[in-house]
Amino acid sequence: MNGDWLIRGRDGRLGVYSPTDDGVLSRAEHRPGGGWTAPRRVGGEQKLRPGLGVGQGADGYAHLVSWHPAAGGEAVLTHSTHYRPDLTAMDWTPLGHPNGKGPVTSDPAVAVDHQGRAHVFVVNGGQGLSMVAQREKGGWAPWRDLNGSRVQNGLAAVTGETGLVAVYGAVPGGIVHWTQEKPGKQVAVAESLLARVRPGTLAALATSERSTTVFYTDTEGMLCAWRPGWAPVALLPAAGPGPVSAARCLLDGHDCTVLAQRAASGRVAVAAYPTEAESAGAWWAESGPVLPEDARVFLAGDADLGRLTAAALSPSTGRLVLTHRKDEPGLALEPWREV
Repeated sequence: MNGDWLIRGRDGRLGVYSPTDDGVLSRAEHRPGGGWTAPRRVGGEQKLRPGLGVGQGADGYAHLVSWHPAAGGEAVLTHSTHYRPDLTAMDWTPLGHPNGKGPVTSDPAVAVDHQGRAHVFVVNGGQGLSMVAQREKGGWAPWRDLNGSRVQNGLAAVTGETGLVAVYGAVPGGIVHWTQEKPGKQVAVAESLLARVRPGTLAALATSERSTTVFYTDTEGMLCAWRPGWAPVALLPAAGPGPVSAARCLLDGHDCTVLAQRAASGRVAVAAYPTEAESAGAWWAESGPVLPEDARVFLAGDADLGRLTAAALSPSTGRLVLTHRKDEPGLALEPWREV
């Protein structure tokens, strides 16, 4: 899974996407804070390959991208739009292949600009980066090669507060950052960072009007934060081997960045610090039940940064557990419950 698989719709309902061996299941709250629907298949009965990317726009719509098997072991990317978590998603629409045709190349990553247009990024067959984006007046533009070399699986796509779409990709010895100079302009390489990055650990978050921040684990096991134009900062030792989830939340009146990760103990580790003030430090606090090894942890906030939800999902078991931040000072969480 790649991206916002836990979303909050415009009406406040939470929704979650769970990939299976040949498809994607969705669940949603009947009402904000209420019970949940039974899992249902996204986009009809079309078969999918493993690998799911999800992005959500400012309009609350979710864009899902996955691979559809084709003849001869090949595959094509396919897209679905989900307008509200409790409604049925649109059917899957083919997007083609970054190389014209071929096998699965990487997990897709999705960012949605402020006009509601999805931008889909994928590592191509030459290990560069390719993208395809929705046109302003409908349909999809042709595939574009954004260059790059030896780009690894696990892209992190993000939309900044000013609507600029960006994507980060790990390469041997560092991270490459592609972005737009202005909303609606072409995405291009902007900056690279020399760093020893553990593959599959990138996560990105819009942290101010000027900047997005990418989080990654280095080869020494430190969780680091980097904003293009600035030096990277080592935050704290990573709680576990996988990527973190990051969200912003108002804590005691302060704009804070909250991080969550499945810890080595199997429980969920949560940390927080003032947004873009990594020098203030952060410390993990573990909570919740012991989760399966494949469980992914994600955070979802809301428009006013006040309500925070943490959830963990195991694709192999379908087990979903979640909690909300208590309505009190600090980052205290309610008891975890299974949905």
